[in-house]
Amino acid sequence: MKAIGFKKSLPITENDSFFEFETEKPAPAKHDLLVKISAISVNPVDFKVRQNAAKDTTLDVPKIIGWDAAGIVEAVGDKTSRFKVGDQVYYAGDITRSGSNAEYQLIDERIVGHKPKSLSMVEAAAIPLTGLTAWESLFDRIKVNPETDKGKTVLILAGAGGVGSIAIQIAKKVAGLTVIATTSRPESEKWCAALGADYVVNHRNLKVELEKIGHNQVDYILDFVDINSYWEIATEIIKPQGHIVTITGSNEPLNLNLLKTKSVSLSWEFMYTRSMYTTADMDKQHQILNEIGALLDAGTFKTTLTTTLEGFTVENLKKAHQMQESGKTIGKTVIQF
Repeated sequence: MKAIGFKKSLPITENDSFFEFETEKPAPAKHDLLVKISAISVNPVDFKVRQNAAKDTTLDVPKIIGWDAAGIVEAVGDKTSRFKVGDQVYYAGDITRSGSNAEYQLIDERIVGHKPKSLSMVEAAAIPLTGLTAWESLFDRIKVNPETDKGKTVLILAGAGGVGSIAIQIAKKVAGLTVIATTSRPESEKWCAALGADYVVNHRNLKVELEKIGHNQVDYILDFVDINSYWEIATEIIKPQGHIVTITGSNEPLNLNLLKTKSVSLSWEFMYTRSMYTTADMDKQHQILNEIGALLDAGTFKTTLTTTLEGFTVENLKKAHQMQESGKTIGKTVIQF
C-alpha cells in the first residue's frame, strides 16, 4: 500500500520532510478494524510530532503519522462487535500506533464512530480529533451539567481554530453555555459568530475586551492555543470555584498558587489518553463520536471543514502542514484521497 512518512524531523520545506513509499497492507486482529481511508485532516499535533519524533536521529523505518480519518471498513478482527465490512467510519486515531497518512490503517473499534450519514467523507474527516477534544474538555474534565450549568460563561481561547470551531458549537448547543470566543482577525470573528458564539473578543487585550461586554470574569476557560501566554490573565479573569482546561501543556512550571484562594480547578485534556492507556472507559470515544455524528445529522452542528486539498500526495501533505504551522488557519484542512 502507498504511505507517506519521514525518517528525520526536518523543516517542512525540505525535500525529505515527507516522502512516499510502499509498505505491506496490515491485517486486523482482536479489536482492530482495517480501514480503507478516503480522507484525512491535519491538526497541530501532526506538525509537532513531525518536528520532534526524529529530531536527533534517522529512523530505520519511515514513520507514518496522521490522525483524523474517514473511510470504509475492509476487514475486521476476531474480537470486534461494533462494525462490519462495508461500514463507513470516522475516528481520531491512537498516537502510539501507525497513523492515517496511508491508504489503509488499523484502528481499534472502541475509538471509532459511524460516519455521520449526512456528511461526505471529506466533511466527516474534519471532525473527530477536535470534536473529541472539545467534548472531553467540557463533559469529562469540567463535567458541565447542561441542566444546572446552563447560561454559565465559557471563554474559548482560539475560537476560530480546529478545536475552537467545534467547541463553540458543543458549548452553545449541547452544554447551553454563554460562549465567548477569542480571535484577532475580522474573518475569524465572522466565522466564530456564525458558529454560534455569543461574543467574539480580541485576544490581544483580553481583560478590557471582557469588560466591554460586561463579563469581567468567566466560569470556565478552554485553552486551545498556549497556556503559558495566557496563564496570568486566565487566573485573574476566572471566577472563584471556576475551572480551566488546557490542551497545550507547559514547558515550564505554572504558578498554581494563583488558583489557590479562588479554589479554581485546572485540568489537562489529552485526547489520546484513553487509547494510550487502554482505559476501562476507552469505548467512551466510540460513544462520543456517535453522539456527535447524530448531532451533525440532525443539523445541530455543522462540519468545520474550510479547505479541501485534492489527492493524497506529498505536496498536499506538506501544504497542509505549512498551513497549520502558520497559526492562521480557520476551521479544518482536509486531504481527499
